[in-house]
Amino acid sequence: MIQRIVKMTFRPDSIQQFHQLFDEVRERIRDQPGCHSVELLQDVRQPQVMFTYSLWESEEDLNAYRQTDLFVHTWKRTKALFQGKAEAWSLSRINQA
Repeated sequence: MIQRIVKMTFRPDSIQQFHQLFDEVRERIRDQPGCHSVELLQDVRQPQVMFTYSLWESEEDLNAYRQTDLFVHTWKRTKALFQGKAEAWSLSRINQA
């Protein structure tokens, strides 16, 4: 199981547009093979900074999703709203309290 975190910084005037885009695609992302969940988080002090957090069965499932038309089209639309470069991490849980 891997956890994927993507940090994105948006232009302030594009925040609402990204929220709408995420609402349009989140269920289709969630329905991808190997995806257990996907959610959107927003920084409480910097509303233009957002994170997607998703849980995948394997890195292979995540990489397969990243090759789909859904991802390519969504990422293109998302990148057009950026103020800064995105950062991404794929993590595995070592310990949980």
